[in-house]
Amino acid sequence: PPGYAVLAVTVNRGPYIVPAPATSKFKVNGQAVPIPGEGTWYVVIPPGSLDVRYTDFMGLPLITTTLVAHPGAAYHLSFRFGGWRNRAYDGYGTDVTKFGLWSNYSIALVMLGAFGLICCGFLGPFTTLL
Repeated sequence: PPGYAVLAVTVNRGPYIVPAPATSKFKVNGQAVPIPGEGTWYVVIPPGSLDVRYTDFMGLPLITTTLVAHPGAAYHLSFRFGGWRNRAYDGYGTDVTKFGLWSNYSIALVMLGAFGLICCGFLGPFTTLL
């Protein structure tokens, strides 16, 4: 429509067993935009400063970025769910991520390491004293 801009959103599947876009919500200025999965999607957006983010099913942000849209212009954002970190890139390949949560796999590795340290590092010697 006249006076609006277009946002081309590209979303990858991620390395997850269940694709990240299938369990996440895409939001522009807090309003959920129905993007059913991976691929490239076109969204009509109002001009001005916009908060663009992917959240998990509970509303926790996974990837956030900002965009200043001008009427009649087209913008490209690529949301990449990775094995280490989740990132957003513009049409030129520049990282425009304001916040990118670690991936599920990296969080699981950190938790596994912490659990192993607590279990074997602290409780192991303590049990030999009993």
